Amino acid sequence: QVQLAESGGGLVQAGDSLRLSCAASGRTFSRYVMGWFRQAPGKEREFVAAINWSGSSTYYARSVKGQFTISRDNAKNTVYVYLQMNSLKPEDTAVYYCAAASSLVAGPEAESQYAYWGQGTQVTVSS
Repeated sequence: QVQLAESGGGLVQAGDSLRLSCAASGRTFSRYVMGWFRQAPGKEREFVAAINWSGSSTYYARSVKGQFTISRDNAKNTVYVYLQMNSLKPEDTAVYYCAAASSLVAGPEAESQYAYWGQGTQVTVSS
């Protein structure tokens, strides 16, 4: 059974940090590109960051580059993907989703490439 489970969201103040985690199991996710997307209230879901299967390549949305860091741990049966978020701003408030793509034929921001998605975790940043 495929499962992508996000955790680590919460309510924080502007300037704080959070680390989101995603536990992916049920497929050989160690060979998948893993990504983070977010959806703010009233807005479309947008790409945040992605990482290739080995962790050697990372991709970031322009809006979070230098502020967020994506990483992964390819454990035996479960792949863990992390999103370290620093200097959080109210505009970072959103539901954050973990996603998995077997390969990328377009840019990492193209949602259609990601076959598996988690349920999301809420991040709220107060000013």
